[in-house]
Amino acid sequence: MASFIKALLLVVVAEMGDKTQLLAMAMASKYKVKHVMMGVLIATVLNHAVAVAVGAYLGAVIPMNIVKTVAAVSFLAFGLWTIRGDKLDDDEEKKVRFGPIVTVAIAFFIAEMGDKTQLMTVSIAAENSKPLLILLGTTAGMLVADGIGVVGGAWMCRHIPEIYIKWVAGIIFMFFGTLTLYNALPALYLEPVYIVLFLAVMAVLIYLFGVKFAYYGQVCDIALSGQEVSADDANNKTSESIN
Repeated sequence: MASFIKALLLVVVAEMGDKTQLLAMAMASKYKVKHVMMGVLIATVLNHAVAVAVGAYLGAVIPMNIVKTVAAVSFLAFGLWTIRGDKLDDDEEKKVRFGPIVTVAIAFFIAEMGDKTQLMTVSIAAENSKPLLILLGTTAGMLVADGIGVVGGAWMCRHIPEIYIKWVAGIIFMFFGTLTLYNALPALYLEPVYIVLFLAVMAVLIYLFGVKFAYYGQVCDIALSGQEVSADDANNKTSESIN
């Protein structure tokens, strides 16, 4: 159960402001929420099943100390990725000629390939020996995070600045990455000089990813525009019924 909870919470954190959450929010402005969430579920199960299988294989053939070191570095990278944010390209929002559920599933599956949450699923699966629980946890985490984005995105944007959400999520990842790295490295690399060097490098990277090259505003733009579209649709239906 601990593996399930860890996978769920880390994916929820990783998905906040992620490209696939943006895509789910954009799709919710075109299709019913239940269709979007069903498409997300199908795509996530397929995509993360591959990620868990790859992670389990790597965990079985690579020494655990190397796996933990790579996972630690990955968490640090995910933290930097999170504070930078993601950007949803126009071509990723294009419709394909299928029903809404299949359309969302295909678009979401493609967007998730090589994305932060898929790579993180590989890292978590490599560290653990319970692939089924990891798959269930990461899938549940995706549904929770995308459900929050689809249903409560507009509310969050009105009450919580987007930058706060990204920085809190990013700091959580970097904390776990630093802690894992501390426990994985030999004592030789835990000398003060290496610790100071690590902190200096991280400070530079945080500035570059979190300030210099960060993406801001798109989460709230999509969430609020999606709510406006839904409101317009509701007004149109009301007008049609009156006429």
